[in-house]
Amino acid sequence: MAKVLDSTPAELGYSMPAEWYPHSATWFSWPRPEGVSFPDRYESIPRNLAQIIKRVAAHEMVRITVPNSNYQAIVERQLRGCRCPLDQVIFHYIRSDESWCRDHGPAFLLRRRGRAGRVSAAIVDWEFNAWGGKYDRYADDDAVPTRIAHDLKIPVFYPNMILEGGSVDFNGAGTVLTTESCLLNPNRNPDLTRRQIDRRLKNYYGQKHVVWLKGGIEGDDTDGHVDTVARFITPHKVVAAVENNARDVNYEPTQENLARLHEARNQDGEPFDVIELPLPRPLIRDGERLPATYANFYFINGALLVPTYRDRKNDRKALDILQAHLPDRKVIGIDCYELIWGLGAIHCLTQQQPRW
Repeated sequence: MAKVLDSTPAELGYSMPAEWYPHSATWFSWPRPEGVSFPDRYESIPRNLAQIIKRVAAHEMVRITVPNSNYQAIVERQLRGCRCPLDQVIFHYIRSDESWCRDHGPAFLLRRRGRAGRVSAAIVDWEFNAWGGKYDRYADDDAVPTRIAHDLKIPVFYPNMILEGGSVDFNGAGTVLTTESCLLNPNRNPDLTRRQIDRRLKNYYGQKHVVWLKGGIEGDDTDGHVDTVARFITPHKVVAAVENNARDVNYEPTQENLARLHEARNQDGEPFDVIELPLPRPLIRDGERLPATYANFYFINGALLVPTYRDRKNDRKALDILQAHLPDRKVIGIDCYELIWGLGAIHCLTQQQPRW
């Protein structure tokens, strides 16, 4: 059993590192065909996911949760088919309901102690209720963080609050970024006030300051995760997904977020350098607007994986903007045209395990 810690991470000196902090691995939860995320399109997803894993495995270890050894064999065949090096992949027999490891997976915290600066890790196990009760089956997803803590033999904190990993982002210096539309939604924590939620973010992520944006983009069934609209790329730089067409449904919410970011201050009272990213052209399938966004990128060791959507003009523009601001990191576009049918992309699928 994983050791349960009664004090808060902040009290014990733990904090959430930025996503670009060196990783020891990236976690994935392999999707199952009986899941609800990819109706009528599951057959195209394993190949897409295998390609993403191959990209990650070229830079760091990959850990994949699967229900059992039969699933492991299936996944291994899929990975071999795209020439992914299996010596870079570790499997864990942990059941999950869906593939969105960002939201149901563990939040890894680090703590430095002693003169030698020895680093230790812990996991925060936030409660999970399928994005405010969107789906009935989520018990396995909710149990994933503690099961991973048990496998890794590291301690775990329980904040007693519902929160998904895609609803928060960190600059690595003490600031957490989130949205009102998600964290203040009554379908998550109706008995907690904004002030109480703010305090728990600081206490259980080891942060000093919270920046609140308004909400997300059309088609995002998470009620507005921040990883669709704004992300830190350095302690001082934040990118914002912005729609400049006043007739588009995403114009008003993204412009509101942009204005808030320009007014926001970091943990030291300093303004951020705000960088605008375009949104891809509208993607609509079966009459549904999909939440395609370049902000759903994911940092890996030495590189940045950015979702693309077969929109040559905007795909190229987004990649060029990110590369210009991250000159020491290779920016790699990953086709997520099929994957976005599940209402998520690369960041939603992944969870970083920082090095300790």
